[in-house]
Order: sequence, then structure tokens, then C-alpha cells
Amino acid sequence: MFGPDILARTLSRPTRRDRYENDWQYHSRSDHHSKVACWGIVFDMLCHCPLLRRQIADGRVAFGINHEMRDFSNDRKKDLDLVLCTPSGAARHGRAGTLADMVAEYHITLSEDEQEALRQLPSLKRAPVGSVLMALEAKACMTAHQRALPRLYDELNSSHLTVHGASDQAIAAGFVMVNIAERYLSPDLNKKHRQMDPEWSTHRQPKDAQITVDKVAQLPRRSKTGDQGYDALAIVVVSCANDGSPVTLFNRAPAPQPGGNYHYAAMIDRLAAIYATRFKDL
Repeated sequence: MFGPDILARTLSRPTRRDRYENDWQYHSRSDHHSKVACWGIVFDMLCHCPLLRRQIADGRVAFGINHEMRDFSNDRKKDLDLVLCTPSGAARHGRAGTLADMVAEYHITLSEDEQEALRQLPSLKRAPVGSVLMALEAKACMTAHQRALPRLYDELNSSHLTVHGASDQAIAAGFVMVNIAERYLSPDLNKKHRQMDPEWSTHRQPKDAQITVDKVAQLPRRSKTGDQGYDALAIVVVSCANDGSPVTLFNRAPAPQPGGNYHYAAMIDRLAAIYATRFKDL
């Protein structure tokens, strides 16, 4: 599985600049981290789902970015980070015309092995969205964990409700990145040139990360169509001080362990299996 390593490696390089000339690895006002996480999930899906690769090669599956889904039952709407879909028109050209194009646009850092794996895959093209097959929602909790939990939970919960309110057959996948660093530089608290007078946020770790993981685990999941909840959900724990130092994956508890429902590899395996069953006759 490549996704978590790609996310940590990419976020290790500051690419978000604010008006105070601070360069950030993570900025809550940017969707960069979400798009990188979703890119990694789709990349891993392509590597692990032969049916999806064949359908992409045949032009039957495309992708959309920031696609608005509207709940038919309750008329609520939500923009989803990335969706796999049937195309409703010609593929788009220009920025991020293909999944591979997103590498440059979102400053995604790939290893040589990952670059070679990407070259071996069929080209997944961006196109106007027809029927949504899989919708991805990626969120992060980097600081002020306890205060952020109600909003984090509500945003994640509304996503699967909107996806399945629009299409019960669509796969709803959720991804959450949780920060376990003890110190963190928040862009919201450093609205100045931070090198002159940095204002650090401190966390009670691993307690703060644990309560976040526990809250995300309360999100509803479903094992069949007709139910409410996410079809698959992953939690990845990272250590990110947001000060320019490398972002690293944290694999010990409270991070989900291999074989658990919220482990990243389990999510990819589950998504690939659901997709192969649900859309075999696409």
C-alpha cells in the first residue's frame, strides 16, 4: 500500500504559502492534504482492483474533483474531494486532466517504485461526472483535538449521508489523518512571520490522538446497501509539527493496527472487494 507513505512524504515539503510569507506543510484553509490523501487511495485502488483497471482502460470510468453531490431524499448537498464515476461527456483537458497530472499540480512526491507503478496503470481521465461509483472524503485533525471533534464528526457523518442519499449503490469511503505530535505550529495562531515569534500549540499525547481515533470510530458503517454508514473508513496517525521537519507515520497504538477495521490496508482491501462485486456489470 502506497497511500500513507505518499501522504507523509508529500506533506514533509512545505508548499502552502500565506500572506505573511510563511511556508506551511499543512494549512487548514487548504484542501491540499485532502487531495493528496484521496490521490493515494485511488492509486492503491488501481493497484489492487483488476476490474477497475479494465474499466478505466475501456473508458468506462473517470474521476471528478470537488464534485457536488445532492441528497435526493433531504436535498442537502456536499462537495466531495474526489469521485470515481462514469463519464457524462468528453474528458477534460488542462490542469489535472488525468490522475497522473495531479502529481505535478498537487506537488505529490513519489518514490521511484511508485512512479514505475503509476506508469504501468491505465490513464484515469478527469471528465464530467455521470453516475458516482465511489466518493472519497478526507479530513484531518491536527491540533485542538477535543475542540475540533464535534465539527469533524458532523462533517464526516454528513458525507456518507449525502452520498447514499444521492445513490445507495455508490461506495462512500472516509479517510481521517490524526496528528500525534506533542508540539504544533498552527497557521491560525501564527498570522505573522512565524520565525521571529512562533506560537506553539501543545498537545497531551497520546491522549489527544486517542480521543480523536475513538470518536472517528463511532461513525456509522454499513455492510450492505440499504443501510446507513461508510462502506469503508481508514484512520492514519502522523507526527507533524508543521515547522518544516519531516512528517512521519505513527504505527503504534492509538493508530489502528493491521487487521483492524480502520487500518488503511483493510480499507483498500474492502474497497477493492466491494467495487469488484457491486460494479462488475458496469
